[in-house]
Amino acid sequence: MTKSKKQWYASWFDTPYYHILYKDRDYSEAQVFMDNLTSYLNIPESGKILDLACGKGRHSVYLNKLNYNVTGVDLSEQSIAYAKQFENEKLKFKVHDMSKPYPETFDAVFNLFTSFGYFEDENCNLNTIKSIKEELNTAGFGVIDFMNVNYITENLVPEDIKVVEGIHFNQKRSVNNGYIIKDISFNVDGELYEFQERVRAFTLQDFKDLFEKAGVYLLDIFGDYKLRPYHSKTSERLIMIFK
Repeated sequence: MTKSKKQWYASWFDTPYYHILYKDRDYSEAQVFMDNLTSYLNIPESGKILDLACGKGRHSVYLNKLNYNVTGVDLSEQSIAYAKQFENEKLKFKVHDMSKPYPETFDAVFNLFTSFGYFEDENCNLNTIKSIKEELNTAGFGVIDFMNVNYITENLVPEDIKVVEGIHFNQKRSVNNGYIIKDISFNVDGELYEFQERVRAFTLQDFKDLFEKAGVYLLDIFGDYKLRPYHSKTSERLIMIFK
């Protein structure tokens, strides 16, 4: 029996298998990124940060430890239910669609770890940036941390198998019709599960076009989590600061 659903980001992220597959993500690297980013942006002490598409809240929790007031939002009800165990007076988690404005303003709005470009409706990508603009206070900054599509496509591994907790995840990667696609299949207890990750292959110019349409201004671009300069061919990340 095959388990699959149409809206991959609404179904795959809500399965325990998503979190098993990606359990080895580098938390120390993420913390270095948050240290560098908050310092660079000079976010005020106890400043307010919105973490868009926060998942289970790893960035939000660390930002809160840096003494910021953090709101983490995500479409995945299961991820938010998990993250709520970390809540305190200065850390809150809510189920929210990031293509719609959150009803508060912030000193910074972060969209991290390639959590953009999932929507089937192209208008939702533009609406997300428009929403970020509405969520920023007069001194606030928006940040989108995206993959560098040029680097990813040049270094794409077509197929591999990753074994985590005894599960063999078969991963096939391709570029098709403007999307970077990963097909994931695996067996658990005799049942076949199949999911597909689809992310729009946005280039820097694509983002510049979206920013212009949304009425926001690109201020800085970085190529990695140490905030080193962006190089279109060799940088692993595309980190954009705007307002």
